[in-house]
Amino acid sequence: MSHGYDKFVGIDVSKDGLDVHGLPNSSPSRFDNTAAGRAKLLSLLPPAGACLSVVEATGGYERDLVAEAVTAGHHLAVVNPRQVRDFAKALGLLAKTDQIDASVIARFAETTRPVPKGYDERQEQLRELIVRRRQLLDHRTAEKNRAEMAHSLLVRKSVLKLIETLNKDIQRIEKAILQLVESNDDWRERFERLKGVPGVGEQTAATLMAELPELGRLNRQQVAALVGVAPFNRDSGQFRGRRAIWGGRQSVRNALYMAALSAKKHNPVIRAFAARLQAKGKPPKLVLTACMRKLLIILNAMLHSGDSWSPRLATLTP
Repeated sequence: MSHGYDKFVGIDVSKDGLDVHGLPNSSPSRFDNTAAGRAKLLSLLPPAGACLSVVEATGGYERDLVAEAVTAGHHLAVVNPRQVRDFAKALGLLAKTDQIDASVIARFAETTRPVPKGYDERQEQLRELIVRRRQLLDHRTAEKNRAEMAHSLLVRKSVLKLIETLNKDIQRIEKAILQLVESNDDWRERFERLKGVPGVGEQTAATLMAELPELGRLNRQQVAALVGVAPFNRDSGQFRGRRAIWGGRQSVRNALYMAALSAKKHNPVIRAFAARLQAKGKPPKLVLTACMRKLLIILNAMLHSGDSWSPRLATLTP
């Protein structure tokens, strides 16, 4: 949907503060990142239909602002900090302060017109649960590695006790994820459709629902680029470089990686597709990446059409 914005507000978010560029001249340029500070900022923003506000993804400090702004009807986009920094370098702006960053974000917003973000409280709850499960799994892997290296009996008992605790926490989180997914008819239907594909398990399906809500709403090129499994050209003049994937959502890509490994064995479409690539002498890494892309495109098509898994989906090309 196109909007005729004539005001662009850049907000540099930190743990304690919000530095803002683009408000009326008499307005303050810094607000506390508290409920009161955010409420004051939102009251000073121009009308939603005429204003686009932009913040960088900060790993969590921006979430309350995003939720409150979108709930209040404001148009707010969350962008990749790397893109904003590259934009600043292209403008020759090498200095970096909070106010400079806010100004650059506002100019980036006016130039690129990023898509405003929606907000769904249940979607955010699911995403947090998925992230927490991933953190616990990483912690458990580290502790298992320590257990293998421990020579002290006391240290080994300590590590094993912690692993047992982590296992219980992981089970609780996984149970909460499934309960949340099944609490909504639309989510339950999408979830069942996804995990009905050979190679896609419950947690992979939940991860896709939490961290790739666009699945089924984009075309195959867009969804592959969004995840980071689309090959990009590397040509210049007479040089022809090897195509490579770039960027995207790493957490979703990691989930697809594990799903593709399973699908190569248990999914007849992906297994046959991988065999054809291997027969052509393609490297194993390229084959697996292509399988990830093929699987993603199949899942995207299924959610778009409302179809369930069927081997006829083999006709879809990555």
